[in-house]
Amino acid sequence: MEKLNNENFVLQRMQELLKAKDWSIYRLAKESGLSYSSLNNIFIRSTVPSVLTLEKICNGFQITMSEFFENMSTPVFNTDAISAEERTLLERYRTLSKTDKQLLNAYLAGLSKTPFESE
Repeated sequence: MEKLNNENFVLQRMQELLKAKDWSIYRLAKESGLSYSSLNNIFIRSTVPSVLTLEKICNGFQITMSEFFENMSTPVFNTDAISAEERTLLERYRTLSKTDKQLLNAYLAGLSKTPFESE
């Protein structure tokens, strides 16, 4: 990975994750609980978010801070290792609201006879 300063790294990583999930800034705002204007200003002004804001961003992306700072060229999910059917399920899952994701996880847990753990 080329050496980047902190500002470029964080902003580039956020853009990479938005692209990987095919999300807009608005969608990230909805998933992270941050305001659209706050997130948009981060990009417009090229500022590095605070640690607390970055944590909310990571929660929105459903990744850890550690995963955020991993090699930027590493995809969020290795799509080569999954079938077309699984890829379709993941694409549909990513469009769901947080509540709908929890409901789907509970339903899947019931189908697979495994305990459901709420986030």
